[in-house]
Amino acid sequence: MSEISFIKMNGLGNDFAIFDGRVQPLTFSAALASAISQRDTGIGFDQLIVMEPSSNADVFMRILNADGSQVDACGNATRCVARLVAGELGRPGVTIETNAGLLTAQILGDEQITVDMGTPRFDWQDIPLSEEFRDTRMVELQVGPIDKPVLHSPSVVNVGNPHCIFWVDDLDVHDLAKFGPMLEHHPLFPERANISLAQVISKNSLLLKVWERGVGLTKACGTAACGAGVAAARKKLTGRNVAVSLPGGDLQIYWREADDHILMTGPIEVEYKGEIDLANYPA
Repeated sequence: MSEISFIKMNGLGNDFAIFDGRVQPLTFSAALASAISQRDTGIGFDQLIVMEPSSNADVFMRILNADGSQVDACGNATRCVARLVAGELGRPGVTIETNAGLLTAQILGDEQITVDMGTPRFDWQDIPLSEEFRDTRMVELQVGPIDKPVLHSPSVVNVGNPHCIFWVDDLDVHDLAKFGPMLEHHPLFPERANISLAQVISKNSLLLKVWERGVGLTKACGTAACGAGVAAARKKLTGRNVAVSLPGGDLQIYWREADDHILMTGPIEVEYKGEIDLANYPA
């Protein structure tokens, strides 16, 4: 038998299957991760998370998208893992190592968790882009006719993952499911990108929809919320403390002026604990 345990959790509906590989190492091929991500024949999730040992933090978090591709950061999953590890250790503060760096998290109670997501990166090479743009608050990229584009002039930023944010007057006018796949794979983004539509509601609130690379439309994306909040502040559309409303709920994003760190606060939910027999899926 090859049954292994997992915990199904979500942050604002952005859902994860979390496996513990700290005692017994676990390796998931892209094909295996993709197979068990299916909602009709597998567990069903946006990302697969493996908790691994870390010599620098309380835990290392490995992240695989639903298509099996590995990514460096996931804000909603970080909150979920923080909740698990904090419960094990019996303390409110934990450190989580990711491929994007070392993150710290604080459990605030009522399942609200704050994660320090570190500093955003704005240089075109760090996002990365395939060509130079000196000002990444607005880059040349458009969808639709040259003289009357449907979407244009997005902001780009890296918050552990590359993000491209289009500013629109009304989210509901645009079909992100139609444009998302094309823009995710646009030649401007050599590592693909998360594509967002953002609507400014006030100086302290945004609406956001996200097409997540390797996943598709998601109910929420923590790093996208961070990216949109920071990009809005850079463009002086909002202040540095902004509520970002996604289809799955709200995240509070605070871009701290003292050190430029992004603090993301939001809820998590434990859905259930289960087991899966990996022998039933492709290796």
